[in-house]
Amino acid sequence: MAKQDRAIRTRKAILEAAAAVFDERGYEAAKLSDILARAQVTKGALYFHFDSKEDLAHAVIDAQVSVVPTARPQLSKVQEFVDVGMVFAHRLTRDRVLSGSVRLTLDQGGHDLNRSGPYREWTEILLGLLNEAKERGELLPHADPAEVAPLVVGAYAGLNLMAHALEGDRTSMEHWASSLYHHLLPSIVVPSVLTMLDLEPGRGARALGLGEDVTS
Repeated sequence: MAKQDRAIRTRKAILEAAAAVFDERGYEAAKLSDILARAQVTKGALYFHFDSKEDLAHAVIDAQVSVVPTARPQLSKVQEFVDVGMVFAHRLTRDRVLSGSVRLTLDQGGHDLNRSGPYREWTEILLGLLNEAKERGELLPHADPAEVAPLVVGAYAGLNLMAHALEGDRTSMEHWASSLYHHLLPSIVVPSVLTMLDLEPGRGARALGLGEDVTS
């Protein structure tokens, strides 16, 4: 058990270090030597868990959805749909694995990397919530969950790229996520549900029950 626990901690340290280096430098410029130094592990320890830099990058990409905490259930499925995105935006500047995964998912370097996983997973999560909202009568008759879910995932990708290009980080993502929902939801959500939704910046922390002013 001690060896197993140590192996789990080592893998986690490598993954976090890799995510930080990928986030700072992108896939092409990232070096395994920098990851080793950041994680404070040997080359043998790294290759015990990961076969190559590409394998390590895929592990960071694949971790994107799992590192985002799940918000508390809400009376409205549309609110839960919003909360998925707002928690994501909240955690983006607080979790290096998430931030590194997003950088790799959007990065154009490393053409052999398969970046489709997070897009598919987020779309499936949002689609499930929107389908439930549709069944409960929370969406307007014309609203098509199969179109709305990938549209929101794509919008988040674009907003991430814009925020990083303009500011060098993603600290404005909560603001832009809030704006996205304020403009999108009136066209797909019934008015009685819309008036009850919390779409404001800081919703991610509130959805997690952490309060509004949270730094970690």
